[in-house]
This record gives sequence, structure tokens and C-alpha cells, in this order.
Amino acid sequence: MAELSTIARPYAQGLLKAAVEAKTGKKQAEELAQCVDFIAQTVASPEMANIIGDPKVTDDMLYDTVAGMLPENAPELALNLLRIVVENARLEAMGEIARQFREIKNLSEGVADAYIESAFPMEDGEVNALVQSLGKCFPGVKLTPVVTVNKELIGGVRVRVGDSVLDGSIRTRLAQMQESLTA
Repeated sequence: MAELSTIARPYAQGLLKAAVEAKTGKKQAEELAQCVDFIAQTVASPEMANIIGDPKVTDDMLYDTVAGMLPENAPELALNLLRIVVENARLEAMGEIARQFREIKNLSEGVADAYIESAFPMEDGEVNALVQSLGKCFPGVKLTPVVTVNKELIGGVRVRVGDSVLDGSIRTRLAQMQESLTA
């Protein structure tokens, strides 16, 4: 089966295109992203796994079940996305669709999450200095740090912004050294 990111990409891009064509403002775009996140969380729940996998459940029943859990004022674009994803039997990609939509929406607004993995907890000053340095690599983009601790890195940091990964971890350097010594 194709990777979920490959499956999700056209849905996320299509949703953003539809939102732009509908002249959706920032507030409405954020509401749309939240609704898509909610759909993704709903279909990923263990309770929904039985419904999604049941051959007796039709596409309409599945759509009505998930749509019924949404707020009454759910954006029409979110409901349309849900309909298309259900009809194409791609609910398993909904989490990735939500992630990619939020990412490309944020980038279109000049905002991006900087996922920072560190081997040790970082002080606020260290995070701010790193984000300021990363700003030089991503000009015109306001970076929002999302910091996690990953002891497996041994030392250093790994940063992911969109599709770009900057890996300054000791673990990666050791792996590169091992590869060059065994080549």
C-alpha cells in the first residue's frame, strides 16, 4: 500500500485550494483545520475501528456517523472532505491529511512548526536562540517551536520544519562515522 503521506497529500492540497477559492480568512481556515483535526481524532478512536472495518456499514452510514459527531456549524469544506475520503475508502489517511493540511496552511500564512528533538531538556533561552538561528534558514517564516526530549539522540538536536530536517545529533554523527569506517 502507498505511504499515508503520499495518499494524504492530494487531499490536503485540494482542501487548501478549496479554502483559498472560497476566500476563507485566517480565522475560518483555523476553524477548518480544527474540524479536520477532530475528524482525524474521531476516526482514529478504537470505537470507530469496529465501525470502519464492518462490511455491513455503508459509506453513507459511515459518513453520517462521523458527520453527526461534528459541531452543527462545522465548515462545509470539512464535510465535503469527509465525504470524499469516505467514498474513496481513505479514512486511514485522515490523520496524515489533517497534519499535512495544517502544515501547508501554516506555510501559506508564513508560519511553521519547528519540531525540535533534544537529547536533554532545553531552557527557554536555548530554544529561543535556536529558533532565531533557524529563522536564517527559513526567511519570511515565523517558526513556532515544538520541543521534545529524545534520549536516543545521545547529544545535540534534530530539527524538522516541513520537509526539511537538520540533524546535529551525536547519534547521527556516530552512524555516519561508522558507515565511513566500514565502507
